Amino acid sequence: MIVALIIACEVGFWVLLAIGLGLRYLAKMPKASVAVLLCEPLLELVLFVATAIDLKNGAEPDFKHGLAAVYIGFSVALGHQTISWVDARVAHRFFGGPPPVKPPKYGTARAVHEWKTALRWMLASVIAIVLLQGAVWYVGDDGEIGSLREWQTRMLFVIGINAVIAMSYTLWPKREPEPKRAPERVRSSLPE
Repeated sequence: MIVALIIACEVGFWVLLAIGLGLRYLAKMPKASVAVLLCEPLLELVLFVATAIDLKNGAEPDFKHGLAAVYIGFSVALGHQTISWVDARVAHRFFGGPPPVKPPKYGTARAVHEWKTALRWMLASVIAIVLLQGAVWYVGDDGEIGSLREWQTRMLFVIGINAVIAMSYTLWPKREPEPKRAPERVRSSLPE
């Protein structure tokens, strides 16, 4: 049941996003659009409550319960950014909006961008770890919590990978290519 609910929440996320953008751009109802988009967190709340009820009813924690915590963490930390990203592209592509801002390519600006991205992913992982720890405490010492601990380890791995990627842009920033100069004309030393 939990896996089906995770899938339903993901589908619901995109359906609410489509409805919200449709209200904003097609129906010209920006307030209704915001109201619909603010319903997105309710999906995570439903998933959280359903997972807690499943565990309370004696289900052994397993892969699906960990996946639910990870899904909630990533939706909370990255959901707003995803909505903004899609909104900018829909506005530009179909409704004459300005082109989406591209991330910087070089130097310190790129490193800052990479750290912001990494911090969002790290926040998502931390939220998942906290939810997983809550599930561990909820189940108690009597239950099998190995799968929840495995998910916590995976989230630590995600944090580490993001830190390494961001640090690489800090330590070895990509440099802007130098402008190409026109080749100088070589004078011949031979008499003409």
